[in-house]
Amino acid sequence: MSAAAVPQPRAHHEPTAAAARGRRRSLGVALLSGALGAALVLLATSRTWAKGTAAVAKGTLPQHANGDDITGLPGALAVVGLAALVAVFAVNRVGRWVVSGLLTLSGAGIVVSSVLGASDKAALEEKASQATGLADSAIHDVAYTPWPWVAMGGGALLLLAGVLALGYGRHWPAMSGRYERAGAGGEGGKGGGRSRVAGRARRGGAAPDPERPEELWKALDRGEDPTEA
Repeated sequence: MSAAAVPQPRAHHEPTAAAARGRRRSLGVALLSGALGAALVLLATSRTWAKGTAAVAKGTLPQHANGDDITGLPGALAVVGLAALVAVFAVNRVGRWVVSGLLTLSGAGIVVSSVLGASDKAALEEKASQATGLADSAIHDVAYTPWPWVAMGGGALLLLAGVLALGYGRHWPAMSGRYERAGAGGEGGKGGGRSRVAGRARRGGAAPDPERPEELWKALDRGEDPTEA
């Protein structure tokens, strides 16, 4: 009877290990896609999205408009999304759901506003009016660059990070967890102080947890892929 029961705990450990790997992978993918997406959006909005020419008395005057001229929404939402990505690890429970939703909405807003801005020439017409002094100055030979679609791709990456945070964020570690555990141990007076010292002694020789957010950021700085086992 006892010999037959031995393999049972091993069977229970296998899905737990697989789930832990999946959660770690989702965390790494969310960090990579969120950081890369925000960087792409901020880069794209600073580049030229549309070009054209305005007619003047002695010929034509070239005009161009960058992403921020056409719409300031993608750049602003990229900053909000990046802040939300960091804040995911600073809150727990309901707060994490709220922040993850904000991250998802930021990515979706960037995608929509970038697509709409990819064919917008209102900024070019406004610049042409300022250059010619005519309120209804027309813009000719309008051409659009690929940068709006780069911004859209960055928004899609932020959207992916938000979806992962909504689906797996409740399993991700929080930055404040370490300090909360230390504070809980201090309520026991001298006994709590001794337990804190013992806890620090035990942690002193332990290797850092690779699944903690700060360790994943360090891995990214070193050029390593935190999603690998």
